[in-house]
Amino acid sequence: MLVATSAVAAPEVSVSNYGVTAEGKAVHVYTLSNGHNMSAKILDYGGIICELNAPDRQGKVKNVVFGLSDLRTYEANGGLNSLIGRYANRIKGGFTIDGHHFDLAAANPRGVTLHSGRPFWGALVWDAKVVREPNRAGVMLSYVSPNGEQGFPGELRIYVTYTLNEANDLRLDYEVTTDAPTVVNVTNHVYFNLAGNGSGDVYSQQLEIAADQYTLTDEDQIPTGELAPVAGTALDFRKLTPIGAHIRSSETQMLYAKGYDHNFVLRKPAGDPLPLAARMYDPVSGRMLEVRTTEPGVQVYSANHLNGSLVSANGTTLRQGDGLALETEHYPNSPNEPRFPTTLLRPGQTLHSSTVFHMTTDKNQSSGGRGRVTP
Repeated sequence: MLVATSAVAAPEVSVSNYGVTAEGKAVHVYTLSNGHNMSAKILDYGGIICELNAPDRQGKVKNVVFGLSDLRTYEANGGLNSLIGRYANRIKGGFTIDGHHFDLAAANPRGVTLHSGRPFWGALVWDAKVVREPNRAGVMLSYVSPNGEQGFPGELRIYVTYTLNEANDLRLDYEVTTDAPTVVNVTNHVYFNLAGNGSGDVYSQQLEIAADQYTLTDEDQIPTGELAPVAGTALDFRKLTPIGAHIRSSETQMLYAKGYDHNFVLRKPAGDPLPLAARMYDPVSGRMLEVRTTEPGVQVYSANHLNGSLVSANGTTLRQGDGLALETEHYPNSPNEPRFPTTLLRPGQTLHSSTVFHMTTDKNQSSGGRGRVTP
């Protein structure tokens, strides 16, 4: 007796026009899809992840990242779900390489630079090349940052490849080279809400972070150099915990950040090239996100700056706590803290960094998925 079987379609990528920037540059959207109802939409404008569509435990698909309505709205709100560099996060007072000091444009009067300053990578149109391989499909974005851009030395060549596979992994692979000694820290500032874009706050959703320590900061959110334990603090996410459980804590670190905006020191088990960094879970929909990375840290940010002035693609306003950013990266201010993992890149070296966003559900987990759920 012959039994008919239906083959699962291989991952695919398609490209279409998205719009034209205020400067007259054409922008395209690359749609990555697989045979399991998961898809991602990537713009060559800033490497923005404008959609990440994933099914819930009943198979209902929603976009689980922040999404805005059109290109003009993204242009007016740079940094949302986009690539960040040359140095993601904060540096205070510039930095010194081989005895030569480099000043950076400060974002506040006390000399703190956030996300490197202008031109923001998230506001640039990157070169793009479609990627099609037997088990994955995607797009490779590239950009040449000239010597001195944002105040950083060296001509930087950056390649960022976004791919989707049949395991529901959206993977970001970074490759960076330089022609002069410089510092580099790259990430994508994507915000997640597993109940769906614009659905309200994430406080009842749960978070687990594979970290026993975080980088203690001063009032400017610049690390002091101390690696402090998370145990007994509002930053203890060593097991799945509601995101809103301690977000109103009066602990000094929470007051400095006005919520969560902290770098966690990730555990790095021997022999695991891409260990778990974080797990986010929505008990209502059953959706779960697992984040794996080669990076030493993850900055957890609870969208503290949102005040309702930004409107999502589905017409609702976005407010504080409506999404959670999980920025895989090196620690803030590492160039000025010798105790931290180095971000120094020299000619002849290549920076390689990878992060995987794996979407699943508690239904899949109970039938033998990669992670675990404690509802």
